[in-house]
Amino acid sequence: MKISEKISSAEAIELEDKYGAHNYHPLPVVLEKGEGVYVWDVEGKKYYDFLSAYSAVNQGHCHPKIVGAMTEQAQKLTLTSRAFHNDILGKYEKYATEYFGFDKLLPMNTGAEAVETAIKIARKWAYEKKGVEETEAQIVVCENNFHGRTTTIISFSNDEGARKNFGPYTPGFLKIPYNDPDALEEVLKNNSNIAGFLVEPIQGEAGVYVPSEGFLTRAKELCEQHNVLFIADEVQTGIARTGKLLAVEHENVKPDVLILGKAISGGVYPVSAVLANDDVMNVIQPGQHGSTFGGNPVACAVAMAALDVIKDEKLAENAEKLGNLFRRKLDDYIRNSNIVNLVRGKGLLNAIVINDSEDSSTAWDICMKLKENGLLAKPTHGNIIRFAPPLVMNEEQLLDCVDIITKTLQDFEK
Repeated sequence: MKISEKISSAEAIELEDKYGAHNYHPLPVVLEKGEGVYVWDVEGKKYYDFLSAYSAVNQGHCHPKIVGAMTEQAQKLTLTSRAFHNDILGKYEKYATEYFGFDKLLPMNTGAEAVETAIKIARKWAYEKKGVEETEAQIVVCENNFHGRTTTIISFSNDEGARKNFGPYTPGFLKIPYNDPDALEEVLKNNSNIAGFLVEPIQGEAGVYVPSEGFLTRAKELCEQHNVLFIADEVQTGIARTGKLLAVEHENVKPDVLILGKAISGGVYPVSAVLANDDVMNVIQPGQHGSTFGGNPVACAVAMAALDVIKDEKLAENAEKLGNLFRRKLDDYIRNSNIVNLVRGKGLLNAIVINDSEDSSTAWDICMKLKENGLLAKPTHGNIIRFAPPLVMNEEQLLDCVDIITKTLQDFEK
């Protein structure tokens, strides 16, 4: 079968089902093309994308500047590995460290790889700088976290779907409730072996759970008091998604270790990064961590172009403005709704909570109806629907989407 050969949605789904591992449960739509805030299926139907590839496509589908950077670089040099220098990695590292305000960047490919990298850095820092006895370092994490699906990461997940039958699990993690600074203070006070506190500024997969104002500030203060690294996983919340360049900036918090992925490439190419200052990052020496593709020339070119777009098109400001409008409009609807309990979020990372149990099919059914009506979204945690459109959306498009969502919800009112 040639890659250019036209197939129907049913045929494409059947091929995936027969030849692919069944590790996802996608909405039954087969997409062929994307541009800006829109995607088209193989039959030519047009949709608003209200998921943005889990916030990877913040700059919109196939942004010409990002695709152009990728195409131009791919025609010159794609990969050298890190056995040799290339002419663009240093430029990217300088650009990104100045952009985010750190001394050093360690380039990787995926969000989960970046989280694993941050864990290794934190442990090594604890042994070499804090004086923790080797193999005794602990990292504090939060309940209902989502940091990826590697063996180490699922070891501190409480999502049984991701964990069950994948043990034995990796030790070295202490779990506390999210949004609970008292619990964090207690665990830091009673354990001198803690290397870091790994936290999502907003828990995305948990249903866009926004912590109380002041939680991040207090958490950073506690980390400083106890000589513990504050590690911010901004893979989903970073790169302007929540109305700031980084979600921690809503509380003016500067992490010791910053984890980025997804939209750092605008969804065009797998790029992730861990950033830290010299006192932390310099614990990594040659041969101790790396990736064949990490920091490859195409990734570097793409990331710089993607970050340029965020700044040049003022996408954080747009996300802030449209996010406020979206929640205000949904709040107006919810006042008289029986099917939706609340809307929550920051910027253009939002979710609605459906008035039904987590094991019901209502949220899925609503997403299926939204698809029929020209908007693509996906449930998380059973009764929550996440809404995260590309940040290049304009007000007219957003209001059109609000109309689609509210009219769809009306069909499910009891």
